[in-house]
Amino acid sequence: METNSRENRIRIDKWLWYARQAKSRSIAQKLIASGKVRVNREKVASAAKLVGADDVVTLTLSHDIKILKIIKCGDKRHPFAHAQLLYENLSPPKPERDLTVTFNGEPVVHKRPDKKARQQARILAGKAP
Repeated sequence: METNSRENRIRIDKWLWYARQAKSRSIAQKLIASGKVRVNREKVASAAKLVGADDVVTLTLSHDIKILKIIKCGDKRHPFAHAQLLYENLSPPKPERDLTVTFNGEPVVHKRPDKKARQQARILAGKAP
């Protein structure tokens, strides 16, 4: 039974590379060595840690925290669309940023100035109309 469970497991650095969470295995190993990877809430000390289905991987990246539940181990590196089938993203959604620019409580609409607005700008700049 132990050999069967070992066959369905893979090194964490290899899985991160297969799942396209790291551009290369060496980058995945550096993430692990710097303590930015956890498996089932425990920090991973070695890139040789074996993971399998139903394990939860937490990645701390520069501006993002990803929580991924492993569905499959994978057999090789595939395109991104196929790599997304290896995991379920459990990360909470990012809050939407309000990109509306306001001036004195009024939303500012950016549009090309018309003739009247150009004329007012020339007057404010001290140039002849």
